[in-house]
Amino acid sequence: MLKESEAIVLRSYPLRESDLLVTFFTRVEGKLKGVAKSALKSRRRFGGALEPLTTVRVYWQERERQELARIDSCDVLDSPLADAVNYSRAVALAHVAEVLDEMLPDREANDPVFRLSSSVLQALKTGLVWAPVTYFDLWMVRLTGLLPNLNECIVCGAFLDGESAFFHPLMDGLMCAGDRRLACDALAMESRAMAAEMFRRPIGSFVQSYSAKQCGADLRRFLIQRLERHMEKPLVTARMLDKLGDG
Repeated sequence: MLKESEAIVLRSYPLRESDLLVTFFTRVEGKLKGVAKSALKSRRRFGGALEPLTTVRVYWQERERQELARIDSCDVLDSPLADAVNYSRAVALAHVAEVLDEMLPDREANDPVFRLSSSVLQALKTGLVWAPVTYFDLWMVRLTGLLPNLNECIVCGAFLDGESAFFHPLMDGLMCAGDRRLACDALAMESRAMAAEMFRRPIGSFVQSYSAKQCGADLRRFLIQRLERHMEKPLVTARMLDKLGDG
């Protein structure tokens, strides 16, 4: 039976002479992998639909006793390549793809994450990367259940009001000044306030406000630590983001 769903392409790799192995984040069935036969030859069936972060309508068939689906065809709904892509935006797009691929389990629908991803991809069309990346990481950490209370010390339970909090790669929450460990990083009160704002308002309302790299830089470090602690390996694109300038 032919299935279909709105989907976001996460990755595609050459497989044999003309096939592609593609990872999709589908709206109805979550993340799935499939083989697009002769994709490198067939412009009619696939065209540019299999470029990473392209939003598509994908049609596929399940194959009995096989993990990989057979990708029949794709219709492009929205493509990041429709507009000029500079290096900063390319890195931000790669970061979204990497986090989704690493954090999402196979075959588990997650509509909140799908809607988050779609809104972030639209925001990245502005060419400004820092607010969308921060928003994406913050909500991914929250939606996957990895976000601790940002206003409470994990050690003593004190309310973190009007002061910086501290985080450490081996701790699952924030600490007050009295319980901070060696080699901690600080998370400023302003960055925690920014996180609270991002939970209340849609992404389009503050893309311009937080366009500088320093806005929420400490918050992004904290969120990346949470993701990497869960993944038990580093995010390649996090290091690439560190090397970018404003934009």
